[in-house]
Amino acid sequence: MKAFAALYRELDATTSSLAKQAALQRYLHAAAPEDAAWAVYFLAGGKPRQLVPTKLLRLLAQEAAGLPEWLFDESYEAVGDLAETISLLLPPPTGQHDRGLAAWVEQHLLPLRKTPPDELADTLRAQWRQLAPDERLVYFKLITGAFRVGVSKLQVTQALAAVGGIDAKRIAQRLMGYTHIGGQPTASDYAKLIAPESDGEQNQQTSGQPYPFFLAHPFNEPVERFDALLGPPADWIVEWKWDGIRAQLVKRAGQVWLWSRGEELVTDRFPELATLGEALPDGTVLDGEIVVWRDGKVQPFAELQRRIGRKTLGPKLLREIPVVLLAYDLLEWQGRDQRALPQQERRALMDDLVTQVQHPQLIASPMLTGDSWSDLSRQREAARSMGVEGMMLKQRRAAYGVGRTKDVGTWWKWKIDPLSIDAVLIYAQRGHGRRASLYSDYTFAVWDGPPAQADRKLVPFAKAYSGLTDAEMGRVDAVIRKTTVESFGPVRSVRPTLVFELGFEGIARSTRHKSGIAVRFPRMLRWREDKPVEEADTMETLAALLPS
Repeated sequence: MKAFAALYRELDATTSSLAKQAALQRYLHAAAPEDAAWAVYFLAGGKPRQLVPTKLLRLLAQEAAGLPEWLFDESYEAVGDLAETISLLLPPPTGQHDRGLAAWVEQHLLPLRKTPPDELADTLRAQWRQLAPDERLVYFKLITGAFRVGVSKLQVTQALAAVGGIDAKRIAQRLMGYTHIGGQPTASDYAKLIAPESDGEQNQQTSGQPYPFFLAHPFNEPVERFDALLGPPADWIVEWKWDGIRAQLVKRAGQVWLWSRGEELVTDRFPELATLGEALPDGTVLDGEIVVWRDGKVQPFAELQRRIGRKTLGPKLLREIPVVLLAYDLLEWQGRDQRALPQQERRALMDDLVTQVQHPQLIASPMLTGDSWSDLSRQREAARSMGVEGMMLKQRRAAYGVGRTKDVGTWWKWKIDPLSIDAVLIYAQRGHGRRASLYSDYTFAVWDGPPAQADRKLVPFAKAYSGLTDAEMGRVDAVIRKTTVESFGPVRSVRPTLVFELGFEGIARSTRHKSGIAVRFPRMLRWREDKPVEEADTMETLAALLPS
């Protein structure tokens, strides 16, 4: 645990990618395999299920520090991170230990979930009394599920590749599924990550492991520059950019696995796609998008969210919200990895497969054609009415890469301009990490009536934290501190003085939101310093953006 806490401190103290990489490699070379297994799990994004109620942690820490509730809340507000607040406020340790990360996780942290409530408080106190302050920080971050340290999965992959002397692409494939929420990695799992490549590894006939996803880069250039930057449209496969869940459907040895891009196994959430997988030949891996499909077209993402949010999937729900896989790539065929083939060859193989299978839940993502980029740009204008986000541009000669790379070819996402609304900032909360001292997370509202309405009110509808420069964030923070009306916990209610143009990718009706409307991926496009609060938009304007 001491070594992992030291690594966390070292990674957190630098923004240099080279320094982070050196620290990761030093740790992995020196760590026991069972400790390295868990370190990779956490650093690559793995999180165990919630171990302890946050409310209990706050109460115990407050009691141990001998602070009144208001002072603990003020401390939390000043620090901006619960784990860091608790680790700073607790009294010095009264004991010590010599256990590694794996022992702490397996023997102490994970058992907390099954500890009887009347024993939990004493168990937690006994644990943190053995930990030094920097170890406590990591301990509480793991317990609260807030472990983040500015290291990407790619950096972890590169470190493992260096330690094992293996191609980073192979490491990336081995890491697929490693960070599953219920995962408990072992020394043997770690050894497999960095083991030399075996002759049969390329075609694992019975494994449900997917391939690392190839990701697209944003392309926002004026259409007049497309010919110069991309060449003619004939060099590209053009498809719609679907607004669903990216997934790989794997069929091997008579078994079916459905993986989301977030490396979550979702086979049981989409039984109709599991049935589709049974109709595929063994040794097949398809890449595509899970979407709700009704009346021959894609439905809004909000429909898919209704499926995602349900604990049980009854026959009625499956009938009302049917899904399909819009397939756009074939990564494995007849047990052979096809990723090195050019895009156009993989696409041709996939189209043949879709024709052969003829399953209602399997649809080939349509390819679009145009005489020029201007012609395709005109077609792209219909994207929003179709419920799609724009277009995907895929080089015909491109192989299928790993992550967001350009070393074997390129995919571009040519998205439509976002929907936008002018909204008023009404609540603010401190950020995290380097923004922990700033009010950077905001809640926005629009008016419930026109300016002529005397008793109109602001109705909250969205939260956003991205889009401003550091300088703008500092200026907004200063305004928030001067215009605070009330504080409750980490949140401040402010006098309405600031208007921002918010952009978002989608909008839908929602019974879970006070406004009755939910927006997707909201962010701040610009600070409307030119616009008074009274002229911000209304619920009527917002509702007018809803798809018909």
